[in-house]
Amino acid sequence: MAVHGYTANKDDVLKRLRRIEGQVRGLQRLVEEDTYCIDVLTQVSATTKALQSFALTMMDDHLQSCVADAIAQGGDQAQEKIAEASQAIARMVRS
Repeated sequence: MAVHGYTANKDDVLKRLRRIEGQVRGLQRLVEEDTYCIDVLTQVSATTKALQSFALTMMDDHLQSCVADAIAQGGDQAQEKIAEASQAIARMVRS
């Protein structure tokens, strides 16, 4: 079984994701209840920020574990992990 950067904190990671899931369900409820659109948008912004924060935490874990381990081992795998991380960062910045 592969060990990933978040493995040691998996329970915390899952707790954060459940909290974000609750925020999304809250958005659905707001729409079902015909809540004022600005209030819905405020919650969309909060949910987006929570996902962005989660993504940054995951990237940090990835860099400190997977990428750092690959660099320590050297070779082609190191360059592949660096390129992979760069592509993921680019996707995050564009979104």
